[in-house]
This record gives sequence, C-alpha cells and structure tokens, in this order.
Amino acid sequence: MNLSTTGLRLASNAPIDLQLHTVQSDGRWTVESLFDYLLGEQFGLVAVTDHDRVDTAVPIQTLAQKKRLPVLVAVEMSTSWQGKLVDLLCFGFDPNSGSLSELAQDLVRRQQENTQEVFENIEQQGYRFSPDALPTILAKPSAQHPHALFNLLKEHGYGLGDPSAGKLMMDAGFKYITNNPTAVATAAHQSGGICLLAHPGRTDGFMTFDEQLLDKFRQEVPIDGLEVYYPLHTSGQTAMYQAYAQRHHLLTSAGSDSHGPDKPPIKYQAELCRTLLERLGIQIA
Repeated sequence: MNLSTTGLRLASNAPIDLQLHTVQSDGRWTVESLFDYLLGEQFGLVAVTDHDRVDTAVPIQTLAQKKRLPVLVAVEMSTSWQGKLVDLLCFGFDPNSGSLSELAQDLVRRQQENTQEVFENIEQQGYRFSPDALPTILAKPSAQHPHALFNLLKEHGYGLGDPSAGKLMMDAGFKYITNNPTAVATAAHQSGGICLLAHPGRTDGFMTFDEQLLDKFRQEVPIDGLEVYYPLHTSGQTAMYQAYAQRHHLLTSAGSDSHGPDKPPIKYQAELCRTLLERLGIQIA
C-alpha cells in the first residue's frame, strides 16, 4: 500500500491532530468533507481513527494521496478493562496483515448480533417498527448502532417516559461489544504498528486512569504510549500524563476526537508527538 506520509518532513510547529472520526464510524464528517476542511486549515498531518474500522485504511490512503493530505494509517479499537471502557489508538499498522483486522471484524460481527438480539427482544415486548427498521440499523457502522436503536425508539414514541429508551435497550440485553486490550495491543504490534491508550482522563463511562492504574494496565497490556493531549483532560491531568510518559519512555499523542464541524479538529504542534511521529518514519525539523 502506498502511504500519503512517505518521506514526510514536518516543522516542529506544524499543526497536527491524531484523533478524528467520520461517518464510517460514529462521526458526522464525510471523509471528503473532513479532508477538505483540514486542507483549508493547512494541517500538516492527521489521523482518521474511526472505531474498529481497519478495513477503511486503504481507501482513506488512496483519497489522502489524491488530496495531497498526509494521513496516518490509524484506528481506535474498542476494549474494556476491569469492567470499564478503554479505547486504544493504533497507528502505522499494515491493514493487510490479518491480526488487527480480524479483531476488528469479529467485534463488528458480535455488535451486529447483539443489535439484532436487542431489536427482536424489544419487538417481543409488543413494540412495533417498520419492516426495514432492523436492516437499516444493521447496515450502519457498528459504532452507530447504540444511537440508531435509541433514536428509533424515540421516533416511534417509545421510551419517552418510564421506562426510558436507554432502559428498554439495556433490559433487552444491549451491550457495548469490546475486545481484550492485550489482544489488541499484541495484534497492533504483529501488524507492524504501535498502540497507545486513548484519552486516559475521560470520566464519562470510561476508565479514568491515575498513575497507579496506569502501572497496573501496563503490566497487563503492552501499550507504547498515551494520548496525553486531549480537550477533556484538565491541565493537571495533562501535566501528570506528560510526566508519566516521560518517566517511562512512552510515546505521546494529541487528538481532538472531533466527530463533526461543531467540534472541529485542534491544531496541536507536531513537537508534542515527536517521538511517536519519528517512530513512524516522519521527520520533525
């Protein structure tokens, strides 16, 4: 596969953003509209990290080369640890290598099976939908299934009171399907890539990491670094993760987690991710 980042050299203050999402997972950007925005804003390098979408890496690289926009091969993989959600960012892998791709495809299959099971359980309770409702949801990327089911219930006037739409889904057996984080990190390495812990300071349903939890996680999961710079991190968290990464010789990443134009990409300086980028063959002046 030809890469849009081959031979790339960036100034230390070049604007980058290494976590972006499109309609190919749960974002609202189309890939083309996102790329046009990034070109207009003169970004030097970005990463499209659609959830569990290893399969889109090749067409993204093809469009990136056509647009002359340097884009890292990347994916955000959904995992769980100690009962909490934990996302892992994988960069620079070979999408044609089976390890990471197989994990992503298996997750998509399991999420589709769960979505179908939940839909059928809700129907068995007497709720009625059009014949094309389930096929329409299943045709969407797996990351959109929770929102699609929730919106379907609301659109039909279900779950507006008690029980809520969310409770209807959970009582019907809905689950956020995840992978094992050790398996993901190992597969990323087997595919020639690197693996970083995404947004370690998030609190909205995700595991919130302090130094002790990071130590425990790293004992089990061979991650290469942390997404230190993230818009929901407090200044104290950012300083703590930065110091932790430096102390343990970990790679550092910076991402906005933009899902649409309402929360646009952030212009982080390439210098913040120097070790990561140089590990991936990108020179920083």
